[in-house]
Amino acid sequence: MADDFDPTTVPIRTAATVMLVRDAHDGEPGVEVFMLRRTGDAAFGAGMYVFPGGRVDDVDRADEIEPFCRGLDDADASRQLGIDAGGLAYWMAAIRECFEEAGILLAERRDGGTLDLADDDRHAVHDGTLSMVELCRRDDLVMELATTQYVDHWITPAGEARRFDTRFFVTEAPEGQDGLHDEKETVDSLWIRPETALRRADDGELMMMPPTLKNLRWLAEHDTAGAAVEAGVAIERPAVVLPKLRVDDDGRVLGVAMPGDDDYDSL
Repeated sequence: MADDFDPTTVPIRTAATVMLVRDAHDGEPGVEVFMLRRTGDAAFGAGMYVFPGGRVDDVDRADEIEPFCRGLDDADASRQLGIDAGGLAYWMAAIRECFEEAGILLAERRDGGTLDLADDDRHAVHDGTLSMVELCRRDDLVMELATTQYVDHWITPAGEARRFDTRFFVTEAPEGQDGLHDEKETVDSLWIRPETALRRADDGELMMMPPTLKNLRWLAEHDTAGAAVEAGVAIERPAVVLPKLRVDDDGRVLGVAMPGDDDYDSL
């Protein structure tokens, strides 16, 4: 960490991430979740396996998007998140990032027709030449937000060079969309049972951050994707999780303390 680094000046950016789940494809009870590996030169979470997600941008706050949403408006979204206004933007960020990073679009045609996805559209949304509003208007799409549940809330520890106030969501993956990394921000992707991901993380095969591990443990409790989403409905207001960094006298990071750890309150 640079000597002139001042952790008190690091802005906390709002972010959203979504756990896409489906019933396990091996015929046994359980779920699979879609995960991506971030590129090794990413500014945050380099090389880590994560769920699709990213920052809540200005495009996600566009008032024009609400007519293309069903099952949730800004007032209800904000109430769920415990904020005064702007809650719908977190759901929109999760949907946009999912399309950009994983190629999975959580939307359907309003007339019930076949959803026709193109790589060009995915990349255009990513580079900003096509907005989600324009995509929805062009293809007459609607997003059913009532099926995407808010389940967790984390804030990056003070002392990190980049900090995020991140809301986690869970939803069933749409049929016929398998997902694929974008070869830009993400370089690998897989559908995996949560318990398998946790074991591989313990074995050092997959690198993951504490929020990812915690949510994988939660997903592993459920026998079906539908049960996981229903469990999400019951989580009315997740408590924010505030990890703290363990550092030595020279400021080197030694690890992360979680609420409930013996040294948490003293850090």
